[in-house]
Amino acid sequence: MRSLSVNKFGIVHLLALWLVAGVLGAGVAEAKKKQAPPPPSDLPGQIYSLAKQLPGVMLEDAGPITGEIQKLVVDHMADWMANRTPTDVQVRRELESAFSLLHYPIFGQPAVFASSWKGSTLIGAGYTLGWNDYDRQNVLMIFESRGSKSRMAALTNFVPRTDLHYEMLPAQGWDDFRFLVYGYRLGKSQPRLTAILYSFDGQNLKSLWETHDVYDGKMDVQKDRIVIRYLKEDEYIREVTAKRKPPRHEAVYLMTPTGLQLQDDHEIPF
Repeated sequence: MRSLSVNKFGIVHLLALWLVAGVLGAGVAEAKKKQAPPPPSDLPGQIYSLAKQLPGVMLEDAGPITGEIQKLVVDHMADWMANRTPTDVQVRRELESAFSLLHYPIFGQPAVFASSWKGSTLIGAGYTLGWNDYDRQNVLMIFESRGSKSRMAALTNFVPRTDLHYEMLPAQGWDDFRFLVYGYRLGKSQPRLTAILYSFDGQNLKSLWETHDVYDGKMDVQKDRIVIRYLKEDEYIREVTAKRKPPRHEAVYLMTPTGLQLQDDHEIPF
């Protein structure tokens, strides 16, 4: 009888051990299922993995994320461009591919130009990374393409919270390459224009002139001048509140060897 009792105890103990092992094994298996998948290895996947963290993050706090995305894109474009002289369309498509997995409210919008200069082709490869109507980061890479090879000659960040556009200036006989980068910032009753005149000498990219947050600014590039038509915000609010048409203003800038010089600023009819 004592032997039978011991055997029963042993069986019960063994069953208990099996039960515990089964529960623990099921728990380990479930934990493995819940483990995060490995990070993506392709560029669109890596960008998406980072960018999906942006909604709800203020621009001032987004630097670590946007900085990682910028490094991924810049490194990829430098490698991709190195042994080719692509067209602006090909560059745009390559940037579009990099951002192809992003979806609303996140977007990556390429902005590309190509222009001949001193026997080479200068390519501006830029993009706007945004995650709402207000928080946006802009990156601009300048490549010089010649003889089936391209090198990245300059890198800059255009002002945040705008989109990204270019305007080539008419040739004036100056030794450097000049172009305007401009964008519009939302958030008020009228969009606000920011524009920077850049100079590239083959090695360095620098600003020669800039204007920021021009209320309802509209820019027109002419042969030797740039005309900006705009509203004054406080004047606009006052006149619209009084149900009157506010006056518009027109600023005329002449192109000079050192940049742009204000020639005239006057009122024009609305």
